[in-house]
Amino acid sequence: MTEWASRAPERLFLVDRDTDEQWRGVTYREALSMARRLGQALLDRGLSPERPLVILSGNDLEHGLLALAAQHVGIPFAPLAPAYSLNSPDYAKLRHALSLLTPGMVYFSDGAAYRHVLDLLDQLPEPCERVCRQHPPPGQCVRLFSELAATTPTSAVETAHAAINGDTIAKFLFTSGSTGWPKAVINTQRMLCSNQQMKLQSWPCMTDEPPVLVDWLPWSHTFGGNHNFGLVLYNGGTLYIDDGSPTPKGIGRTLRNLREIAPTLYFNVPRGYELLIPSLMRDQTLSARFFERLRMCFYAGAHLRQHTWEAWDHLGTAHCGSRILMMTGLGATETAPFALCANRDSRQSGLVGLPVPGVELKLAPCQQKLEARIRGPNVTPGYWRQPGLSVDAFDDEGFYRLGDALRFLDPLRPQAGLLFDGRVAEDFKLVTGTWVSVGPLRAKLVEAGAPHIREAVITGQDQNTIGALIFPDIDACRQLAGATPSTDKDHILAHPRVRERFAGILEQLASSATGSSTRLTRLLLVSDPLSPAHNELTDKGTVNQRAVLERRRELVEALYGANESAYRITLNNRHTTPSTDTCAVHHSYSTT
Repeated sequence: MTEWASRAPERLFLVDRDTDEQWRGVTYREALSMARRLGQALLDRGLSPERPLVILSGNDLEHGLLALAAQHVGIPFAPLAPAYSLNSPDYAKLRHALSLLTPGMVYFSDGAAYRHVLDLLDQLPEPCERVCRQHPPPGQCVRLFSELAATTPTSAVETAHAAINGDTIAKFLFTSGSTGWPKAVINTQRMLCSNQQMKLQSWPCMTDEPPVLVDWLPWSHTFGGNHNFGLVLYNGGTLYIDDGSPTPKGIGRTLRNLREIAPTLYFNVPRGYELLIPSLMRDQTLSARFFERLRMCFYAGAHLRQHTWEAWDHLGTAHCGSRILMMTGLGATETAPFALCANRDSRQSGLVGLPVPGVELKLAPCQQKLEARIRGPNVTPGYWRQPGLSVDAFDDEGFYRLGDALRFLDPLRPQAGLLFDGRVAEDFKLVTGTWVSVGPLRAKLVEAGAPHIREAVITGQDQNTIGALIFPDIDACRQLAGATPSTDKDHILAHPRVRERFAGILEQLASSATGSSTRLTRLLLVSDPLSPAHNELTDKGTVNQRAVLERRRELVEALYGANESAYRITLNNRHTTPSTDTCAVHHSYSTT
């Protein structure tokens, strides 16, 4: 930040929308000035790794400036997913995170929206200061952000800044909690800085012009908070904070922002690209604006379906004369996150490329697969206040166990890159002892079912055969059934055309199966969507297979049970027409 405040002081750095929906931003010069003021305020309060800054709310200008200030003076901060505070039925994850962190200060954007959290903060063993941007709750001791920003910096700021080294803790980022309680991953300055240099060497085009991003990805997650935020800062670019999201409700705001701002690089999860495509196809003005100066796209977090890839290629060719490079990679919160990158032109989803400069990759045999293990300056030293978990995360040579399996695209040409081969922890055995590779099978099922399958969860542990819980794309199924917008989901999923479509998917996959480890025999259509509040979806929208199977155990039992269900489809009942009574009994799933 100091460098760009000198080299390009008036260039916009961070921009978001104010309460009047107008863009407001800070330049690099202003950001550095604010970092010094806020940094002094944090130093005055004695914040430290033992008493860090915790940020509860999502991406906004104040969040970004507080994060920069903390890093500028060597004070760790921890951005927590807003869902911990806003969408949780019991605040269990929030309680867990706060107990690990013991914060000295907590920031939230809107005092009214987060008022219910104040009671929880009162229960902490040591008091912490509360700060909000607006609407401080009456009768509560909550300081305004503007008061901190009015602090006059002293020489203590520069002294603290000069003391920072590679081992200084920059932040704590929490894992998704798919294998237990979320862990607080220590992110050091060495991790963050080396990772951005690795990225620059992998993508040298970023030296051609300062990157401009329009980005919604949450800063509580390593993709948005380290990868994208850091990329902009390291390369002197501009980050427009997209207040939309890759959901039917949030995509409208994203489209509005993209009509106004043309990005040079674009990052999203596959669902985000899928939701953008229809509007880009319909609206030529929007498409022309979006592709005006776009150099590269990147996706992560899930499988990019082939029909999405082809539609994206078509749009890029129509507006730019050639396909826009679509890239991906592989990493984790523990690797800051950049570790592997497919930085060549490829149209094969699942190709994660090769280790980036400075990263060592070990492929270790594990459950008939090769588990990826990473060593490098971008790897975490461990988990905060959880030494046992820290030790278990590394092998005897100091490689971090990524938990992802990889295989060579071409074993005779290792330089061709590596393919994602699923999460080792997700794989299971059938009752016969046969291993089932969940990741590739799920990706194949979702691809074969496009556009009618939104997500799928593979079942079959300790069973004779493999099945799947199917979370359909209701809009696509509605069109298939010829139903009206008022038709409820349950009648749509029971429609003969919809059942015929899913039976066809099952038969198609069975015909190409190589044995019991890849042969799906049954599907159950689930009308209730995946729930982020119950940890079934991570912050970036990927499926938490373990959480889904635990929460919906009765659906798995119904999938393998003897009773007929209107929503179960097996290879031997393709032409079964369920009765109305059967539909009424089995269509719903309680979300309590």
